[in-house]
Amino acid sequence: MNRFTTGWHRALGVAVAGIAMITASAALAASTVTVWCWDTNFNGAAMKQAAAIYNKTHPDVTINIDDSASQDDIRAKLQTQLLAGNTQGLPDIVLIQDDVAQKYLQSFPGAFEPLSDSIDMSQFAQYKVKPATLDGKSYSLPFDSGVTGLFYRSDYLDQAGYKAADLENITWDKFIEIGKAVKAKTGHNLIGLDLNGSGLIRIMMQSAGKWYFKPDGSLDIIDNVPLKAALTTYGKLWQADIVKPVSGWTDFTGAFTSGDTTVALDGVWMTGTVKSKPEQSGKWAVAPIPRLDGVDGATNFSSEGGSSWYVLSSAPAKADAIDFLKTVWAGDKDFYQGILVGQGAFSAWMPAVDGDAYKSSDAFFGGQPVWKNFSEWQAKIPSIEYGTYTAEVDAAVVAQLPSISKGGSVDDALKAINDQAAQQIQ
Repeated sequence: MNRFTTGWHRALGVAVAGIAMITASAALAASTVTVWCWDTNFNGAAMKQAAAIYNKTHPDVTINIDDSASQDDIRAKLQTQLLAGNTQGLPDIVLIQDDVAQKYLQSFPGAFEPLSDSIDMSQFAQYKVKPATLDGKSYSLPFDSGVTGLFYRSDYLDQAGYKAADLENITWDKFIEIGKAVKAKTGHNLIGLDLNGSGLIRIMMQSAGKWYFKPDGSLDIIDNVPLKAALTTYGKLWQADIVKPVSGWTDFTGAFTSGDTTVALDGVWMTGTVKSKPEQSGKWAVAPIPRLDGVDGATNFSSEGGSSWYVLSSAPAKADAIDFLKTVWAGDKDFYQGILVGQGAFSAWMPAVDGDAYKSSDAFFGGQPVWKNFSEWQAKIPSIEYGTYTAEVDAAVVAQLPSISKGGSVDDALKAINDQAAQQIQ
């Protein structure tokens, strides 16, 4: 074999090796990002839209979205495997409710990737960032906002002599006064309340920038001024005879969609339910919520519900998962316009509210720019520390609501809440 032939074989060998290396690199570059979430029509639908956008420029990354399980099932599986130290089969990205975030972060140190190392958290609503912040690092990509609003039947209030301006910057005492007048004039109760839910108490507390715990994580119940004011106000609503008792979600939403009650006070995500009766278009409006009377720092702005995306540190496709969240969820205004219109998902990423969808008016709400209003209110929501035992204290609060609704002592209720919660979190 001459030198030419030998050189040619060597060159061919190098070329073949090079092709093999390129093929291997391409295979390594392709990856699958697995996402766990619940609610196919909301969380799942939004994530699928985000995946479609990302795949236009990243076709080598497959985003596999599993939205078939319930929130409780996801929590149980995630917690069971993390407790066992077994990360095999866990997703790259998982959706977690904001009020339980600290329980995961503190119970499983190192299990989640700090996203503030890669993503600018100053661009998100800060009340959403804080629940996922531990030791100076933030671990979530904030998703849907739970900014609250007072959805009300403008036709009922008009019959009672009230205008939109009468619901701006009001206290709960004033709101109860309005509720009495509306019932006297129209026969409609003000609001539907379920004694098995603490949502209204939570909304009132956060509007004053307070929660169930002290900065060190210990219980703050007995001398908690906003909590006492919230429970007192709850009792006043019932004692004013302007509450329609409801039981369960369907009964709760049916109270206002049927026209039985005057208002629905809840998160922005309730907009779709309020609008589920097209024949009521033009008969609804939205205002800020009332603020607690006599409480320092009380505002007319709060939140209810909401979840955020987390990346597990053990994720096989961790780098791609973070890049996906950064590229779409922290960088694409058009994406947020799409999920606002399609799913009613209100963005916690503040640059998105400059988009056209957020500036539009809504004929259903009498031509109000409702999304613009919600975006302004969102920026004013006080941040709170949810702590690690919110669920346990919530259960203790709910146990006292029947007594409070009947005029029972709020001081006695606070002591009972403290005792039950203390026993639960030992």
